[in-house]
Amino acid sequence: MGRFTLPRDLYHGKGAIDALKTLKGNRAIVVVGGGSMKRFGFLDKVVANLTEAGMEVKLFEGVEPDPSVETVMKGAEAMREFQPDWIVSIGGGSPIDAAKAMWAFYEYPETTFEALCIPFNFPTLRTKAKFCAIPSTSGTATEVTAFSVITDYSKGIKYPLADFNITPDVAIVDPDLAETMPKKLTAFTGMDAMTHAIEAYVSTLNCDYTDPLALHAIKMISEYLVKSYHGDMDARAKMHNAQCLAGMAFSNALLGIVHSMAHKTGAAYSGGHIVHGCANAMYLPKVIRFNAKEPSAAIRYAEIAKFLGFAGTTEELVTALIAHINSMNKALDIPTCIKDYEGGIIDEKEFLEKLPKVAELAVGDACTGSNPRTITPAEMEKLLTCCFYDTEVNF
Repeated sequence: MGRFTLPRDLYHGKGAIDALKTLKGNRAIVVVGGGSMKRFGFLDKVVANLTEAGMEVKLFEGVEPDPSVETVMKGAEAMREFQPDWIVSIGGGSPIDAAKAMWAFYEYPETTFEALCIPFNFPTLRTKAKFCAIPSTSGTATEVTAFSVITDYSKGIKYPLADFNITPDVAIVDPDLAETMPKKLTAFTGMDAMTHAIEAYVSTLNCDYTDPLALHAIKMISEYLVKSYHGDMDARAKMHNAQCLAGMAFSNALLGIVHSMAHKTGAAYSGGHIVHGCANAMYLPKVIRFNAKEPSAAIRYAEIAKFLGFAGTTEELVTALIAHINSMNKALDIPTCIKDYEGGIIDEKEFLEKLPKVAELAVGDACTGSNPRTITPAEMEKLLTCCFYDTEVNF
């Protein structure tokens, strides 16, 4: 038996943020990241709309990129003091992901982070509050997904939390917010969305309900991402929809080892973080080549290439899809490998020293189970090495 879960309501299009006026409740806590939502006036608009809906509003500000366990605990404590019946989060994936985890600790103070790290092990939510997510970036699609990524900085590990309980009740996909994204963020989040859609389509849990969403998202991203990157706001609006469709697909079909690798390399090195969307973009072509050794996966990749208008044998179509991803990365000024990331901030010696452990953690990541080809820690070491040096995957 399969399951397909989405938010109860999804408001989309310009001005959709005004749907907040229709929410019914007494108190709302708004979880937000840095200052961009405040600077552009969107935070004030959220507060005004919730106030007009008759709610008392409290802000929890300052959620950092790659939110930490500590931030989650502080937010949950603020919620327990305020006792909201709505949790509203606005911004990029980080504040929304953090708010999802806060939600669990608000309703169940006795639970542990270790317990939540077990896939699909959350307690039943909505005993105290409902959740509304308003994304400002076009990539994570956390507004429609059953996932959250929280970082344990003491261990240098990003943990993907997974449970249908944390799929928001309401998603507001307003392209006005996406217009504020800087160029680099547009590129990284866009390729994150592309990875979501491709991994969902080849996932072992793909189904008739997720396939059309994934394919249409891939086609839209192929058409609109580079235009969006260069400032075309109509394309930016299309990308905001495309990333949401990709999210609907992967939330229900799950992901694969591109994400496993991105999760476990993101915070592993002292030189700096590898931004999640950029990691996905760099790793995706290598993973396609690795997974395509599995015939059933090769057929699925070939179907994507056909949908994009390419022709040829299965092998030729897989190669065309890889070339297409590489071409997009180049057009978006995304590096081809970890070695070249941000001018070489990831030290080669440190990468090699940590390689066995990072590979082991990546194989154990929650996203690995639905990858179309099984992978051993030794193979993962080889694959990560190819991603560091930009060498060919031939195993």
